[in-house]
Amino acid sequence: METLKMWDKTPGMCETEPVLEYYKAADRKSDGVVVIYPGGGYSARAPHEGQGYALYFNSIGIDAFVLQYRVDPHRFPIELLDARRAVRYVRYNAEKFGINPEKVAVMGSSAGGHLAALVSTYRKGIDFESTDEIDKQDYLPNLQILAYPVIQMSSLAICHVGSIRNLLGDDNIHLAPEVDPINIADEKTPEAFIWHTSDDAAVNVCNSLRYGEKLRDLNIKFELHVFPEGHHGLGLAPDNKHVSQWPGLMKNWLEFKGFYSK
Repeated sequence: METLKMWDKTPGMCETEPVLEYYKAADRKSDGVVVIYPGGGYSARAPHEGQGYALYFNSIGIDAFVLQYRVDPHRFPIELLDARRAVRYVRYNAEKFGINPEKVAVMGSSAGGHLAALVSTYRKGIDFESTDEIDKQDYLPNLQILAYPVIQMSSLAICHVGSIRNLLGDDNIHLAPEVDPINIADEKTPEAFIWHTSDDAAVNVCNSLRYGEKLRDLNIKFELHVFPEGHHGLGLAPDNKHVSQWPGLMKNWLEFKGFYSK
């Protein structure tokens, strides 16, 4: 693993330096790459949803980057700034890494899933962007992969309150509809692979179901798998025989989407 600094001087409040961790596949079978945003309720970053996924992608011949983005006490839009920069950095350095800049997928679990969906749907400019050549690259990914994602920020019935508070702060909860991917998704939103468990007690499965419904309304193709049982935060789910099918299903989807074509 190689740690990469995305800016010469990181913009914004910086109690924790955001970095990209590059995991290069020993036997590369794809010119695509996955940029991973670990989950953690916007208060932490879970290693099994970062390094764990990256090592899986390496095992199937795909390079991966794990973004250690800024979390609480940092507030929106800092998290999105880091997430967009990661995509732009990878595209800017595509020749160096030997990857196709038009095959950049983003992936996230839980709150990281919200961040991946936000990179895919939020269109407004944000503070500290457009500072250098890297920022001239497009931040919009080609595909999105979401595992038990936090999605709906503006519905109290199914939202994950902790993620909203850590992202926006108590004084800015009223901004939740503006960072709700269901509200802001449009025809440019990339295709998605989504999975969840129906009895997830932390992040309601309706987050995934309603996001899928929104994508369908926009005529955007997606693949959605809902497993009947499994607690929140399973990651690769090595101890759940039924749910542990999902990485293979995702691999099949990536093959279907041409991620293995050089």
